[in-house]
Amino acid sequence: MNTHPVWAEISRSNLLHNFHLLRSLAAPAELLAVVKANAYGHGAVACSQALASGGAQWLGVTSVDEGVAIRAACPHSEILAMCGLWPGEAEAARAHRIIPVVWEPTHLDEAARSEQPLSVHLEIDTGMSRQGVRLADLPLLLDKLQRLPSLHLDGVMTHFHSPEVLDCPANQQQLAQFITAIDTILTRGLHPRWIHAGNSATVLNSGASALVKVAKKYGAQAILRPGLALYGYAPRFTGGGKPASVAELKPVLTWKSRVASLRTIEPGDTAGYCATFRATRSTRLALLAAGYADGLNRLLSNQGAVLLRGKCAPIAGRISMDLTIVDVTDIPDVEIGDEAVLIGMQGAEEITAYDHADIAGTIPYEILCNINVRVPRVMVD
Repeated sequence: MNTHPVWAEISRSNLLHNFHLLRSLAAPAELLAVVKANAYGHGAVACSQALASGGAQWLGVTSVDEGVAIRAACPHSEILAMCGLWPGEAEAARAHRIIPVVWEPTHLDEAARSEQPLSVHLEIDTGMSRQGVRLADLPLLLDKLQRLPSLHLDGVMTHFHSPEVLDCPANQQQLAQFITAIDTILTRGLHPRWIHAGNSATVLNSGASALVKVAKKYGAQAILRPGLALYGYAPRFTGGGKPASVAELKPVLTWKSRVASLRTIEPGDTAGYCATFRATRSTRLALLAAGYADGLNRLLSNQGAVLLRGKCAPIAGRISMDLTIVDVTDIPDVEIGDEAVLIGMQGAEEITAYDHADIAGTIPYEILCNINVRVPRVMVD
């Protein structure tokens, strides 16, 4: 039982709304629901269970370890470990029916340590220079793969580096390189069932059709891999108008705390470490039981706000490890125990992960992923 007053509420209904919206936008392509990094901070096991019950066939995780944790909750899902195969992981991948993404010869060596069959997905580097085998190195890797009879090439994938840049020619250039790689694979007599590329931006911008055509050409099924949009946020599109579908997304997470203490300070009094807040009037301060150890970005100090009684309460002074001070002078009747919203809606007001990201100079992905695991996730509705 967790009684410390900081928690995150996860809306099952909003999560499933987003999944069904994205699936309809991607149809007839399949969706791989990305639940890596603790489901972008939303709680991987509970979100995976909800998504699987809502019709998600595929789940994407970072590693075999993440996949093992989810397998117990989702016995029938296809689970893809998206960041390679490390020494010692192949046995667990087989035992828990987790499909690793491979691109290095060492991945193939690890995967082939047993004669028991193992399905793999091969990633192609089409320009991101992060994961994936480069086109020039693909023939040698395929030679090695074909010498390992226990491995079955079930899928081939790539990752677009700028799908949210709507006029970026690189998207078509990467797709063309991907097609070249698939042609090379098929000349070897290999016929993967799944061909996948594209993330939330691709789905929201109706980019599924191009991939569907490619997959159909090769007698395969297309997959797109949304992550952020599942949780109610869209990448920030540039180079054109924002796709209309973005407005239909519903944020899944509401992050809350409570007022732990109240005090009034006088003009000239200071608050917080290094006295970066100085009162210019008689000021009522509320202390919240949440801080940067919970994931509340310290760059929000003296910049951000929370919601109390449906109104914005500015953060006063530096955010501490476990505590944050807010100015409630203009919010009458705040009491100890009142619920404060760090991210989410309260009344007619809303604070989003975008708001935190703009102040901190980062992206909403980081804001959500950095909510510490010590903050309990509570599935609601």
